Amino acid sequence: MKLHRRSFRHTPRGGFTITEMLIVFALISVLTGLVVGGLGGALGGGQKKGAKTFVKTAIEAPLTSYRIDVGSYPTTEEGLQALWAAPAGKESRWDGPYIDDQEVLTDPWGEPYQYRFPGTKNPHGAKKYDIWSKGEDQTNETEDDIGNW
Repeated sequence: MKLHRRSFRHTPRGGFTITEMLIVFALISVLTGLVVGGLGGALGGGQKKGAKTFVKTAIEAPLTSYRIDVGSYPTTEEGLQALWAAPAGKESRWDGPYIDDQEVLTDPWGEPYQYRFPGTKNPHGAKKYDIWSKGEDQTNETEDDIGNW
């Protein structure tokens, strides 16, 4: 009787060593940090662009519709809320709401847009309103304010 001997050959496995795994993990961590850091700047730019679009163009149609119906833009005291709810004494001419969602009156940093009528900074002066976001620092009258002027 013949016995068959099993031959145990050492075959390399397809796994990674712990050192290789640590190197890959470190590379992934570095790349993730770079991507997230880059996105922070990109998202900040998107917030500024969104605020600029709102103050320059998006709010113009609702404010113009309000002016046509009521006879003038909302006063500073009435503010942009006049686009959502009729101001006292103007209910008979008010045909709003002029915006679909009150949330649009909040800038990308979670602060309400600022409004003044008649405007003082707008090139059209007393004929037009000022509308602005306090910007990322959420403080009025600073460099990062984004306005329609």
